[in-house]
Amino acid sequence: MTRTGAMLTPAASATAPRSPTLPSLTGLRFFAALLVFGFHITLSASPIPPNDPISPFADPAVAAATERVFVTTGYIGVSFFFVLSGFLLAWAARPGEKMSLFWRRRIVKIFPNHLVMWVLAMVLFAAAITPVHASVLNFFLLSAYSPDGAVNVAVNPPSWTLCIELLFYMLFPLLFAGVRRIPVNRLWFWAALMVVGMVLIQVVNLTLIPDTPKSAITPVSSYQFWFGYIFPPSRLFEFVLGSILARVVLENLWPAFRGWHVLLVCVAGYALVNVVPFVWTFNVATIVPIAVLIATMAANDAAGKKSFLQSRPMQWLGDTSFGFYLCQGVVIFWARQAMGNATFSTPVAVLVIAGFFGLTILGGWALYALVEKPMMDRFARPRRVATAVADPVSAGAV
Repeated sequence: MTRTGAMLTPAASATAPRSPTLPSLTGLRFFAALLVFGFHITLSASPIPPNDPISPFADPAVAAATERVFVTTGYIGVSFFFVLSGFLLAWAARPGEKMSLFWRRRIVKIFPNHLVMWVLAMVLFAAAITPVHASVLNFFLLSAYSPDGAVNVAVNPPSWTLCIELLFYMLFPLLFAGVRRIPVNRLWFWAALMVVGMVLIQVVNLTLIPDTPKSAITPVSSYQFWFGYIFPPSRLFEFVLGSILARVVLENLWPAFRGWHVLLVCVAGYALVNVVPFVWTFNVATIVPIAVLIATMAANDAAGKKSFLQSRPMQWLGDTSFGFYLCQGVVIFWARQAMGNATFSTPVAVLVIAGFFGLTILGGWALYALVEKPMMDRFARPRRVATAVADPVSAGAV
């Protein structure tokens, strides 16, 4: 850190080339958000009291089977976004940039969408069931620091992840100052150390955190679910790992994986996450597949390789993925509650899910087109900074 408050020395600014864009990672963001959608729409217990089932399937066997398929995908999608955030921020780090300008862009990135959904959720359902202090904490994205389940997923339930993203953003200039000083021949060691850190978090979770009372929506205690999954500092290892991986790729150290290698690793990770004890599904069981997927796609983009993820439809879906994710708390949880959590025959239930998907996509597009993009265009930079220079990469917030 320089005395001028820049993340890198100003002298580097004139010589450091801009990193290549990573359109494949933009496309991948939508699939990560889609994994979370599948998790939410098949839940047997809503995070909104009285925790009624969300799944629209009347057939108990079908409801159980679909939940079994998607019960871990939400955790995979969230972990993907946390690693992606660290990767993209490190990839796009601007030499000589003042921390205040970095923080400005990141706050403008997440708060407008969050505040719109906060107001909508409060009007529709949250004001009637949420303690005042929980509403205030969630408004300022501080609610995830509370172990109280009525607080940490208060108001718009998916917004707990934004509390973590905000912590990432506040710490990134300091963390990246350390990451960029890691010797090239020690990058892999530090990447492995981040995985060890994730393991240790869950060891502490299982040995020191109270295992009662049981959570209403998970097989562990509410304290263990909070500490291992929701508590923002517990997720820092994923974020830092992403930043280290960005350096690995930029230093041309990433192995040349083929597409089928990546697919095989991801399938193995999904298989593993469905057999390990619950707390290991939060991130440990799938962190290697996530790392391989992100770094390989980035390396391919940097090398000029083409993929369907770079297509215009996938870029559009990737751009709307933040809004798509954030809308799920209202479109899925509130709307299902408004329907009386009615269940349907399997064909009708599939159509219901398709309808919810369409509504969520529409909501995500509205947030992106009417809130996120206009706010970023207008407020992400001071007016004196040339507006023609686009933000080189999205932060990947979920």
